[in-house]
Parts: sequence; structure tokens; C-alpha cells
Amino acid sequence: MASMEERPGMQEINLMSLALPQLNQLKNQLDQELGVFQESLETLKLAQNKLTESSESLKKITKNSLDSEILVPLSASMYVPGKIIDADNIIIDVGTGYYIKKNINGGIDYFKRKVDFVTGQMEKIQAIGIEKSKVRDAIVEVMEIKLQAHLQSTAKPDSKISCSFH
Repeated sequence: MASMEERPGMQEINLMSLALPQLNQLKNQLDQELGVFQESLETLKLAQNKLTESSESLKKITKNSLDSEILVPLSASMYVPGKIIDADNIIIDVGTGYYIKKNINGGIDYFKRKVDFVTGQMEKIQAIGIEKSKVRDAIVEVMEIKLQAHLQSTAKPDSKISCSFH
């Protein structure tokens, strides 16, 4: 685990000093954050798969692909027939309405860089998620200790009750 000097913005808290409601609130907050991280990972995994698929598709285009019939997507579920008229160059949608023209190898390199970037982001999110999961587990453990201590302090001992009357 990284030291406090390596994690700026992190605050060390003695979990044993917190009351059960505070611990529960902290656990719930971490549960929400872990859910967001999981959703982010799923979204990035989808993007990674699409980028990899695009790169693999480019690897299939050769000089022999010229005049090959293809289906051109108009939307996620609608296509029109088309023909490859330039087997050397492609146009890549880079987002927000911008497109770039690249040769096949340039396109493959572009998608490889994007996959590497997305993979790096996924690794960062996974590392943060693991740290937060460890903190959550520690909170649950402290909650169990405090709950057990509370139950023991409120439990009535099994002793005989004696009364004396004068």
C-alpha cells in the first residue's frame, strides 16, 4: 500500500474512533464509488473491444480488397451496400464530428495507440478500485468488531439472581 506521502489528497482516519453510523455512511459511500468504477470499467472494456475490432478489420484490407462489396453502417443497426474504391486509405472518426484520413498502417497504429491508452486507464481504475475495496473491507471488519463489542456489553450475564430480605 502506498504511503501517505505518495497519495496527496488522502486523509488518514482511525476507523476505531468512528461511530457505527459514521462507519456505515463511509461504507455506503465506498460502495457507490466502487459501483461507479465498475461501470467505468465496463464502458472502457466496450470501447477497448470496438477499437480492437476496428484494428482487426483494417488488417483484413489488402490490395485484393479493391472493388470488394461491403456493408456500410448508417447506424448501429442499419447498413447500405458499398464498394471499396481505395484499398490504401481510410477515414477514421476521431469523435465530435472530426475525421482523419490515414493509410492502412497509420490506421492500425492509431487504433493500437487508442487501445493502449484505454488499457492504461482501465489499469488505473482497477488499482484505485482495489485500494477502495481494501478500505471498504477494513471498515466492514471494524463495524463487525464494534457491533460484537456492543452486543457483549448489552448482553446479560448468566448468573443467578440473589435477593436478601431483612
